[in-house]
Amino acid sequence: MGPQFAQLPSPLQHFHALAGAHVLSGWVEVEAPASRAARLLARCLGAPLNAHQGPIRFELEAGAAEEVWTRHFPGKTMRSRLTQAAGHIVERLGFAQLRFGLEGDVDMLEMKLVQLRFLGVPCPRWLLPAVVAEETATPGQLHFRVKASLPLIGVVASYRGYLKLPAEVCQ
Repeated sequence: MGPQFAQLPSPLQHFHALAGAHVLSGWVEVEAPASRAARLLARCLGAPLNAHQGPIRFELEAGAAEEVWTRHFPGKTMRSRLTQAAGHIVERLGFAQLRFGLEGDVDMLEMKLVQLRFLGVPCPRWLLPAVVAEETATPGQLHFRVKASLPLIGVVASYRGYLKLPAEVCQ
């Protein structure tokens, strides 16, 4: 992220600097996929298939070369692997590989989708899903909002909530 990282709220900086294994808990609201086609794509990504609210458990395994994020939603577990490549974050999620650019300021961290491969096949730019992926912080909490949708198909995955941050991140 370069110099923008220093502008992020302190809890976000500390969260993204964590190393090793961590388990965080919080609360999540999940929106169901909008159509049958969206549901099929959500299944391919490992995303939640049913609307609900409830506790979330987030497992982070942060190593030098990659991070593994495991999100335990009520009734569904979604795992992704994140690496850095050429100034981007690459997330492997189910059958998809997503490449994000990062933008940050004093209020939030935003991930901007710049490339998608599905089953190894590149998606043309004009077909890229609209993705919102944002993180903000309040004292003791990391707030997240994720939403991915496609024209004619609708919302494929959408969830928002917060994670309680460990004490060392809140300082």
